[in-house]
Amino acid sequence: MKNITDSFLCLGYLPSAGSFGFNTDILATNLINLSVVLGVLVFFGKGVLSDLLDNRKQRILRTIRNSEELREGAVEQLEKAQARLRKVETEADRFRVNGYSDIERDKFNLINSIYTTLEQLENNKNETINFEQQRVINQVRQQVLQQALQGALGILNSCLNNELHLRIVNANIGIFDAMEEGIFDAMEEDIFEVMEESGIFIFKFKAMEEKMAD
Repeated sequence: MKNITDSFLCLGYLPSAGSFGFNTDILATNLINLSVVLGVLVFFGKGVLSDLLDNRKQRILRTIRNSEELREGAVEQLEKAQARLRKVETEADRFRVNGYSDIERDKFNLINSIYTTLEQLENNKNETINFEQQRVINQVRQQVLQQALQGALGILNSCLNNELHLRIVNANIGIFDAMEEGIFDAMEEDIFEVMEESGIFIFKFKAMEEKMAD
């Protein structure tokens, strides 16, 4: 390398007339020196420039490869994200449909349950009212019958003899026993007929007694 440089430098000392000596032409010398420098730069800079270009090229290629790898990774991640999004949307749609169906079914069941409960309450209320009405009616009937019997007994006690009085008392005991056994309703009509006949009999007996007294 040094020998080549010296050979280029020696060109600056060659005489222009074909003889050896120092060239005093500054312009010509500068041109020669410039040519030498350019030649040296071209000769030695070619390899350096080539190395620089190769290094730059390799860096660019590595950058491109890295960019491609990053792009492929990003595309893969995007595809996975889109797949997960589609799955989530599908699950959301299914949950929405099933959720609405469950809500409607629960609402329908709740309405039916409330309606059934209200219907049962209404039936229980009606049964309670009917039971209370029947109980009051039975109580009134018993009170009326007892009052009527007591009145009849009072009249009979004052008008009848001991034998007839005993028979009527026994009949009254049988009536009260029937009332306690729950067969009063079945005998009610017969009892009132007996009471009516007893009243007629008592009325007739009183009339006969008054006639005999006259």
